[in-house]
Amino acid sequence: MTLGAGTEATFATTAVFWITAASTIIAALAVVQLRNLFRASLFLVVSLVGVAAMFILLRAEFLAVVQILIYVGAVSVLIIFAVLMTRDVTDGSPSNRLRLPAGVLALLFLACSVFVILNTDWALLEDRLPADSASKQLVDLSGNAIGADRAAAVEQEVVEVYSNTVPRVAGLLLSDYVLAFEAASVLLLAALIGAIALVRER
Repeated sequence: MTLGAGTEATFATTAVFWITAASTIIAALAVVQLRNLFRASLFLVVSLVGVAAMFILLRAEFLAVVQILIYVGAVSVLIIFAVLMTRDVTDGSPSNRLRLPAGVLALLFLACSVFVILNTDWALLEDRLPADSASKQLVDLSGNAIGADRAAAVEQEVVEVYSNTVPRVAGLLLSDYVLAFEAASVLLLAALIGAIALVRER
């Protein structure tokens, strides 16, 4: 399996990546800069859709679908619903003394994120599965050498996971990570109950 030699290496994919990245960043800046809460929530939807497009470019189709269904289809709708029920929507959030500390905190978080990204030894598939697996010894995600008898089986399994991610992730969500999956369901249920409670008070 040779990674990066398919659609990832084309000019169209690169162009789509930069257009999506720019759109996502501009929409995120609009969310925090616009005073109109309704328009800010609409730009939040655009930003979340851009993140889903990034997941598709990373071949994480399952995460892209979850991003669309939960954040764009559920959370964003609840946010817009709550914004429409508030008064003085066009006035937005007034300026206060927390703007400067919030900006400093955001810059510190950005610097910390860039530092972690640049100094992390990322486990890349190109390093774990070389193109010529017969002449190079394979290693697992921990860096341990894999014997020749298991090399072909491991490579075939990784290829299957990489090309057909949804069944694998779904199996993990319903087995090893079922508690976190159910916790997310409870969170969405709590948000829905809160929205209903607000409507009943009106």
